[in-house]
Amino acid sequence: MGIDRSHIRLTRVPFHGIVPGKQALPLGQIDLPITFGDLTNYRTETLSFEEVRFHRTFHAILGRPCYVKFMAVPNYTYLNLKMLGPCEVITISISFLCSYDCKVECCEQVTAIVASKELAAIRKEVAEEAPDPKWSAKSFEPIEGAKKVLIDPSGSKCKVVLIGTTLSSK
Repeated sequence: MGIDRSHIRLTRVPFHGIVPGKQALPLGQIDLPITFGDLTNYRTETLSFEEVRFHRTFHAILGRPCYVKFMAVPNYTYLNLKMLGPCEVITISISFLCSYDCKVECCEQVTAIVASKELAAIRKEVAEEAPDPKWSAKSFEPIEGAKKVLIDPSGSKCKVVLIGTTLSSK
């Protein structure tokens, strides 16, 4: 947007609702003047926005703070936003096709974010459970706390298996 970074206030307060079940940490917060209407009938108010590092989908999300400041009424069925202007009611509309395309792109992005976070968690879990690279097949020895268990209790007494008693629940 070409805005000087010095206008961004640092904040580390997470918010929810963009990616379902996940929180987002903003890079900062900025106040911007927002204008609705046309040259003959418009309103301008200053709104605070959280700056986040999301790609595409939304350039800005207007929510309750915007509706309160402009005293606007959203109609989700008709995809309209209405507010009082100095001359008459200002109506902001969007096409159903544009709304649908945005929703599809948003869903794809959310799926990618959730999948990447789940993949990172799986990688971390696998790295924690990975065997020690210094261990070799030559050094195979029973660990402390191994318990001998008969494979076939009714058969030969010489066939046993060692089971570690200190294994994690995983």
